[in-house]
Amino acid sequence: MCAKMPDVMTRMTHVGRLLTVLLLGLGAAFTVQPAHAAEAIEAYEAKTIVEPDGALRVTATVTPGEAGPEQFEQTFTLHEEIADLREYRYMVENVEITSDGRPSGEVTKQDSDVLTATMRSRDGKPIQLSYVVRGAATRDEGGATLVHWNVLQGLDVGVTDFRGQLVIPAMFQDFKCNAGAPGGQASCRAAQGFPQMGGSPEFLDGPRAAGEVVGFRMLFDPAAVAPNEMIVEQWSVGRAFRASGWPLVVALSTLLVGVLVLYLLHRRAGADEDSRGEVERIAEFKPTGEGESMFVLRQEIRPGQVGTLADERVDPVDVTASVIDLAVRGHLRIRELPREGRFSGGDWEIERRDDADDAELLPYEKALLDGLTREDGAPLRVSQISEVSGVIPQVQSLLYDEMVRQGWYEYRPDATRNRWSVVAVVGAVVGIVGTAVLAAFTSFGLTGLAALVVALGLAYVATEMPARTAKGSRALQGLAMLGSELRAHDTDEMPKGREYAELSKVLPYAIVLGGRERWLKAIVTADDDDDADPVDLDWFHAPDDWHLRDLPDSLHNLVVHLEGELFSR
Repeated sequence: MCAKMPDVMTRMTHVGRLLTVLLLGLGAAFTVQPAHAAEAIEAYEAKTIVEPDGALRVTATVTPGEAGPEQFEQTFTLHEEIADLREYRYMVENVEITSDGRPSGEVTKQDSDVLTATMRSRDGKPIQLSYVVRGAATRDEGGATLVHWNVLQGLDVGVTDFRGQLVIPAMFQDFKCNAGAPGGQASCRAAQGFPQMGGSPEFLDGPRAAGEVVGFRMLFDPAAVAPNEMIVEQWSVGRAFRASGWPLVVALSTLLVGVLVLYLLHRRAGADEDSRGEVERIAEFKPTGEGESMFVLRQEIRPGQVGTLADERVDPVDVTASVIDLAVRGHLRIRELPREGRFSGGDWEIERRDDADDAELLPYEKALLDGLTREDGAPLRVSQISEVSGVIPQVQSLLYDEMVRQGWYEYRPDATRNRWSVVAVVGAVVGIVGTAVLAAFTSFGLTGLAALVVALGLAYVATEMPARTAKGSRALQGLAMLGSELRAHDTDEMPKGREYAELSKVLPYAIVLGGRERWLKAIVTADDDDDADPVDLDWFHAPDDWHLRDLPDSLHNLVVHLEGELFSR
């Protein structure tokens, strides 16, 4: 048994040795190795000269080595985000790539975000890369100049050894170097340089994987190294429409000034002048006997003029009231035609009368009368008006001229309104474009919106244009008084035997000022028999079985069809 002991010990020794090898192998297998690229350049040596104006002049000697890559790229990031949606912007200029004095690469990509330099190796010989950086000297919170730049950055291959040297114009206050992943805070492998020593600080590092960085940060007195930072604010809705500070002050000032201008403009061009005197009556119901009165015009204001003066626009009702007025005054006769079938639509003939004096007609009435009649004098059906008449634009224009000729407006309402409407549209377009531009490039977007609001306000003010003169204001007050009378005056006071004629004179004015139904009812009430009334009204004739009680429906249908034909396009 003792003879067997050495053999057991020998075996135990072998087992121990085997376990040791296995454990060492297992440890080696699980040891974390640096994630370097399969290809790497031997050395990257960079000399950075810090100029007094903050510019950096970098000269790098890149040695690929015999086993290094034949072509590789270095990409410089030209922006760096900082607080408050801002970012630093860098400029990399005067890029040169040579080897043995000959070109050995070029810039292959350049935009606002990156610059890529492609370098090609000549049998592993060193490559010289030189460039100038602007924007890397920034102001720190204490007012000093912070110079910072990642000399090694954006290489698509690894680097075995890195050496950096700084040439500075004056004593520095602080010096740090960083290395590792972009944005990391790890320090370089080694760095030397102290403020009191001056000279040329150096820093060493490596190996570094593709895409990793090595850079420096130094503080200088701004009198020695001037900051040349370029800060760009990133776009956001909150920044574009900032509601604080100067952007808010300017926007509110623009809005207040705009509102004040609109108010003064409305007072000057949109508010009627003071009537300056007693209201002038347009018409009245003049007593002719006990319990009797008749409608008498005190001023020659026609129904078409009434509506235009009242709302500053030539509306369809103004024109149809003028047609009825021309008929009542004896220039036209309207004849309702029998229906051709039970479900046929109604139609009317308009006939020009020869016994009227056309000399009393105003220009717009003459144009309307000519447009409603045929040259041969034959009656014209309402359903045919749109085929032979395009007179409405001319009538509207002449009515606006009447407003000026009568002295009620200083300028034509439509021309003034159109002019200011165009200004409002142009202002709105400028406001929209201005808002877009200001929001895109500044923080004063609210100012553009304020200008747009003012333009929209001008569009509203334009609808109130123009102001009536003092004479126009008095006439308008007179029309308001007449409108009240038409809606309240007793309709049964017309002189006996002349009810139809006198009530008909009121009707065109009631159409534009209100009260039409009650005056039509008065005409119906004046009929004291059950006989048909096809020709009882001198200005309106109808089929043989027609009664005056049918007049409200007939007139309503006539107005609807007449407006539809006259204003069809």
